[in-house]
Amino acid sequence: MSPEALRCKNTVALARRLIGKTLARRLPGGETQRAIITETEAYHGETDLACHASKGRTARTDVMYRAGGVWYVYLCYGVHEMLNLVTGPEDFPSAILIRAAGGVTGPGRLTKALKINRALNGASACDPAGGLWIEDAPGVPKKQILITPRIGIDYAGPVWSAKPWRFVLKGNKPEK
Repeated sequence: MSPEALRCKNTVALARRLIGKTLARRLPGGETQRAIITETEAYHGETDLACHASKGRTARTDVMYRAGGVWYVYLCYGVHEMLNLVTGPEDFPSAILIRAAGGVTGPGRLTKALKINRALNGASACDPAGGLWIEDAPGVPKKQILITPRIGIDYAGPVWSAKPWRFVLKGNKPEK
């Protein structure tokens, strides 16, 4: 997909549109794996208390302030790498967590299966030369997408944890 298609002031709408797109990963040995994105979650700006940027710009979140179309990869709980697509215009921190693709459910399991690590942090999500990119595919009709609150973010309080910003392809077994 083009950088323009991955930059969006409406991160929530883009998170829904990513369902059915293809996540492509060129592995270190040269093999390319492709997986259909089946679950995403949106995080939108410093006012979103579930967003890492809610505490402002830090060394960790600096990549979220770049123009959309790059990867934000971070280590969660010292165990799992998490893959996020930065989406906002420059200086507006927003990103989409890729939670499931290609039959692999759970963001930590997904990054492990595709050998994704922080070396990809800041890399282009549009250029195959970076080793990880999104390929366009026909859209999925809205009726095939389940919309739910985000999960695992109780720390953000009831307002932010209740936002219906998680999108799951129906028939895909989502993580609870």
